[in-house]
Amino acid sequence: MFEQQETKLEKVYTASGQFQAHVIKGKLESEGIPVLLQYESQIFGLTVDGMGAVRIMVPEPLAERAKEIITRAEP
Repeated sequence: MFEQQETKLEKVYTASGQFQAHVIKGKLESEGIPVLLQYESQIFGLTVDGMGAVRIMVPEPLAERAKEIITRAEP
C-alpha cells in the first residue's frame, strides 16, 4: 500500500510580513523547493516587535539550497 514518508521542515528565513514572505516563497518554488509559511499574529498587516513575522519553512534536505537562494536574492 501507499506509505507516507514524514519529512521534517526547517526554518530558513523569517520574513517581516506576508508580502515579503510570498515573494520569497515564489522565488523558492520557482527553483523547485516546496515552501510552507508559518504565520505569527498580525495587527493590520504590520510587523510590530516580531508580531506579523512569517517563518519560511522548507523540507530539511533542501534547507541549505533554500538559504543560498534567499541570500542571492537579497539586495
